[in-house]
Amino acid sequence: MKKTALITGATSGIGKATAEIFAKQGFNLVLCGRRQDRLDDLKKQLEGSVEIHTLNFDVRDRDAVFAAVESLPKAFTKIDILVNNAGNAHGLDPIDKGSIDDWEAMLDINVKGLLYMSKAILPQMVERKAGHIINIGSTAGKEVYPNGNVYCASKHAVDAINQGMRIDLNAYGIRVGAVNPGLVQTEFSDVRFKGDADRASKVYQGFQPLKPEDIADIILFVVTRPYHVNIADLVVMPTAQASSTIVKKEL
Repeated sequence: MKKTALITGATSGIGKATAEIFAKQGFNLVLCGRRQDRLDDLKKQLEGSVEIHTLNFDVRDRDAVFAAVESLPKAFTKIDILVNNAGNAHGLDPIDKGSIDDWEAMLDINVKGLLYMSKAILPQMVERKAGHIINIGSTAGKEVYPNGNVYCASKHAVDAINQGMRIDLNAYGIRVGAVNPGLVQTEFSDVRFKGDADRASKVYQGFQPLKPEDIADIILFVVTRPYHVNIADLVVMPTAQASSTIVKKEL
């Protein structure tokens, strides 16, 4: 019987790449995102050998999260794998100059959105005493860098929640693990710099960053281990990156 995976933030970057590689491996998919047109395009691209269902909502909207999960057709109600991928970064300012709106967006999506999704999916995993949750964190959840303040705080929270989930859900046999990427070339910097394409492009100049497909391949590896194997916490960076502030660039 095919497994079903639910992926948040599936319309771009790591989420989209994960959907693509999961579909190739025969997983049925519930694809979640805020952009219905992109969800429709992805569904059209992937459906055929696997079943695809899309859910259009914003993870920071608690009511919308629970309504979306409750609306799932019967064929998609058994979620075997939850990939908590939706996340964002807004701004790169020192704490005294930071935007409160940016802070709230990062905490609402990166932390509360992850919690809402997990809360909505967990009851059926607990009942079955089976399931797998993958939380997409960041190297920013392992260290703090200049001007990263609230973004780093949100990803440190993901790290703590991942550990807490693993402890609390151990009795039910539910696997919980985190994948924490370093520099991955996605729309991440476009969002962080609010459409300043020149500033965003410079983040990835002079070295070879990770691609979304690199992280998707790792996520696939994590979820396809024998059930007695749980990859609890994994950090992955491009070879050129040693830390959030040390990147070997060719000038």
